[in-house]
Amino acid sequence: MLKRFEFQVPKSERRTRLEDFLFNRFGELSRMYLRDVVKGGLCQVNGRFENVGYRLRPDDFIEIELDPTRAGAMRPENIPLNILFEDADILVLEKPAGMLVHPTHRDKSGTLLNGLSYHLNKNGGSNIRPGLVHRLDKHTSGLMVIAKNLKAHRNLASQFHRKLVEKKYLALVDGVVSEEDGTIERPVGRFEDLKLWDVKADGKNSVTRFRVVERRYAASMLELEPVTGRTNQLRIHCAAIGHPIVGDTERGGTAHSRLCLHAFRLSFRHPTSREDVRFESAMPEQFLFDSE
Repeated sequence: MLKRFEFQVPKSERRTRLEDFLFNRFGELSRMYLRDVVKGGLCQVNGRFENVGYRLRPDDFIEIELDPTRAGAMRPENIPLNILFEDADILVLEKPAGMLVHPTHRDKSGTLLNGLSYHLNKNGGSNIRPGLVHRLDKHTSGLMVIAKNLKAHRNLASQFHRKLVEKKYLALVDGVVSEEDGTIERPVGRFEDLKLWDVKADGKNSVTRFRVVERRYAASMLELEPVTGRTNQLRIHCAAIGHPIVGDTERGGTAHSRLCLHAFRLSFRHPTSREDVRFESAMPEQFLFDSE
């Protein structure tokens, strides 16, 4: 349930970014959730909608509506994590299919954030808050990078915003895709009455590149690259060209033990060393079922 909060900015926080101001007051909530609240039009500064990077002035009046129950995201839980890389600034892991990245109204534990909160603070000392800079859907598996401090979070968030991060997925789709490669362009929006994201005439422009990796008797393995990052974009675009992802029964895909969508490659510039780094993850075994 949304709750309303009001603040007047003190002189001591002159020039503070709106995002940082909110995180200092709602540190138990994830930074990504707070960013979504601002972007979603639930936060006003002096009656105006500002972006997360807005520099505050003394006596600015902030009004915000958010869900305090999302605080469960930071409750530490000893959940096994498949960590591929970790240093003082970032952590790269492979999220399993079926795990939520952060809690919802119905699921308040067992999420990736719960596990990260435990892992990053299990040895005591300073309280490290996991910084989410991107997401994967619950039913999608694969690589994610997590920021361990504010500097790394800002740097990675900027790279994602400027489309400097390479993200590629493997998807097993129904049917034999005839083209070797191509681009899917369909506007994506939310149908409020159905509570469903899908192709929508007045939706946001959405672009996905694809390449055929392998063809089987009744299925194809595709490499997908989301040029834009809309909700459920890859699932929607594959279904839109008549090749729904295996396991995506909501959009006509063949029933399977899981959604056959996996984020297998992630490349970016390390926020501190400035070196280009690249991580890859093997295709899940469930993608190897015999389609013949």
